[in-house]
Amino acid sequence: MSIEGANETRTYIEGRAGRLRLNRPKALHALTLSMVRQLTDALVAWRDDPAVRLILLDHAEGRGFCAGGDVVSIARDVQGHGAAADAFFFQEYRLNHVMYTYPKPGVAFMDGVTMGGGVGLSCPCRYRVVTERTLFAMPETGIGLFPDVGGGRYLSRLRGRVAQYLAVTGARLDGAECLALGLASHFIPSERLEGLKADLCATPEKVESILAGATVQPPEAGIVRHLDLIDRLFASDVYEDILAALEADPSDWAGEQLRILRGRSPTACKVSLRMLVESLRHLHFVDEMTMEFGIMSRVCRAPDFAEGVRALLIEKDGKPRWSPARPEDVTAEVIDRIFAPLPQSRAWTPLPPPEPGI
Repeated sequence: MSIEGANETRTYIEGRAGRLRLNRPKALHALTLSMVRQLTDALVAWRDDPAVRLILLDHAEGRGFCAGGDVVSIARDVQGHGAAADAFFFQEYRLNHVMYTYPKPGVAFMDGVTMGGGVGLSCPCRYRVVTERTLFAMPETGIGLFPDVGGGRYLSRLRGRVAQYLAVTGARLDGAECLALGLASHFIPSERLEGLKADLCATPEKVESILAGATVQPPEAGIVRHLDLIDRLFASDVYEDILAALEADPSDWAGEQLRILRGRSPTACKVSLRMLVESLRHLHFVDEMTMEFGIMSRVCRAPDFAEGVRALLIEKDGKPRWSPARPEDVTAEVIDRIFAPLPQSRAWTPLPPPEPGI
């Protein structure tokens, strides 16, 4: 059985598992609107299908898992009317919500680059497999955005002040670090994955024992050595306080974080810190996504998004010109406007439930 559209995504049933396979290797499997719709359609079709007991989410060839959304095309549209940006994020957040509320367990294979939209796909899964090739990050402040796709919920519930550190710096984590922080559930060598997937498709009811049997002891998680520093230096929800704490600390590690933050969008960093505060107040994921869509609808139209994509992904000069350029010029009133609820006519809504009898 196949529910395939374009070849960018392969969705099919193998054994008793639904397979969701990303297939844009030249773009590190970055998501397009058509891919988002294909993934959503497959999950909806399988939700009440007794033949599907488990969902497996992975990528085809290349260094993926998933490098995020196709922000270059979105940024180019935002320079005009922004309709494509709204359409993409509206549907992507619906997919995130479908996955978060899905009644069947999912296994995400985060074998390679897992950034932005890839985090949004993997974090809702009950089982999150990392390998020696995993590279996990939410680097959105480098292009004028914030850790969305449910990032507020996933990051804000991590231990200590790790969320604030990851959100503003976009720090990259390896598989062992993901496991140590609770962002992954199993560390399995990449060479074992194909056989593992075959076993899961054949006997999905044994998912926990199959994964446990393939798991190995990971290498030392480097981030653990810095947790005390992270908790102390990123203790404030005020961005200027974090910068001041880093400036005052003599360690090389603090100096490196300060260098990184000097290249990030001040507005995006302040938005990210505020989001982590607000996310903890949301009991339901639907409220998180409603808030995130409102934020995204505004920041993707602000000049920092187009400028960040230009500097990092199009011209690649690495020299974004942020507006405002100084954190102190990003006022509380500016952030309040970004977080104001959208008019009902523009607000995000989850995918409607199926009609009775259908």
